Amino acid sequence: MKVVLIVGDGMSDRPLRELGKKTPLEEAHTPNMDEIASKGICGIMDVISPGVPPGSDTAHLALFGYNPYDVYTGRGAFEAIGVGIEMLPRDVAFRCNFATVSEDGVVIDRRAGRIDSETAAELARSLEGVKPSTHPDVEVLVKHATEHRLALVLRGPGLSKMVSDTDPESPQKPLEECKPLDNSPEAKKTAEVVNELTKLFREVLEHHPINRERAEAGLPPANAVLFRGAGTLPRLDPLSSQYGISFAAIVPTALIRGVAIAAGMKYIPVEGATGTTKTDVMAKARAAVDALKRYDFVFVHVKGTDNASHDGDYRTKMEMIERIDEMVGFISSKISGDDYLALTADHTTGTRARKHLGDPVPVAIYGAEVRVDDVRSYSERSCAKGGLCRIRGVDLMPILMNYVDRGRKFGA
Repeated sequence: MKVVLIVGDGMSDRPLRELGKKTPLEEAHTPNMDEIASKGICGIMDVISPGVPPGSDTAHLALFGYNPYDVYTGRGAFEAIGVGIEMLPRDVAFRCNFATVSEDGVVIDRRAGRIDSETAAELARSLEGVKPSTHPDVEVLVKHATEHRLALVLRGPGLSKMVSDTDPESPQKPLEECKPLDNSPEAKKTAEVVNELTKLFREVLEHHPINRERAEAGLPPANAVLFRGAGTLPRLDPLSSQYGISFAAIVPTALIRGVAIAAGMKYIPVEGATGTTKTDVMAKARAAVDALKRYDFVFVHVKGTDNASHDGDYRTKMEMIERIDEMVGFISSKISGDDYLALTADHTTGTRARKHLGDPVPVAIYGAEVRVDDVRSYSERSCAKGGLCRIRGVDLMPILMNYVDRGRKFGA
């Protein structure tokens, strides 16, 4: 018995006026998801807890069965692990954004127009070797992730993750100063390093030929770096040692890949899988089916639904949902009668709000021995009527492991 877990990032939403008070999931054409729901058991899930908007990192920690309140050490570490930077115990990592900033320091676009990955990777290379003069004992490691995202690691003595972000989180607001969040000399030193790097990076990027070309073409220049989510090396009990089976992950998004790797999953790269709305979902589907020959549990992640939500683009979100549906259909047609397929989202991303929300997400589990309920379509409202009722994110992995006889008995 094997398991496939498919997560449509930010796929859940709220009802939209433009769709006649339906959600994108309700309005999209999803015959394969509906079949999973009608032949499986459904419910809704508070990924963290009711009303708490999950971050993508804490959401996936929960989906993998870890209590994020116990194990979370910051977002940046997962981004660094995801791009292949080996984190050391004293390192402090950040998840960074390329952004467009005005001359007076106002953030115009937090994602530099969703700059493409190839261009962003070249800009990231130009930042390699930049060092803070105020603290020359600190080494700076920079590596591009996906689109506007990059990972940055500070390595050296006397550093702390207890510093604030420089990202104002909304456009038309000034770039924030990094500040220590406690009175320790380590936090003070780290904040000083971040603030100096912010200035040094702007100097490099302002004069980069790519940004001059972008400005001439009417595109937003990626002329600044926003520091977000300081974190240190996470220590997770690997899933394989917990359950005695093998785990693999098909996930091009560096942040989520980092969470999966930290949980002990084997990362499987897939050509054409980009972590954007242009990703090749069918390449992921074929890779997942192939991975089931070698692994007991395969996690498949699709990011594009979340990207469209953050851009306020419900049409593109629906198109991505329908492409995920095609992927679900292919995978479900290839698994054996003894295998299980679970379908869910890691959080609700509101297309109107353009951000993560604390609303529950739908979940459906299809397999040989599920107690099939009366749900006939996969959506937020339909799944709320299902036999799983309302569960938490940390419940999902134990439920799946119970189906494949890997549940851990409590008591004598």
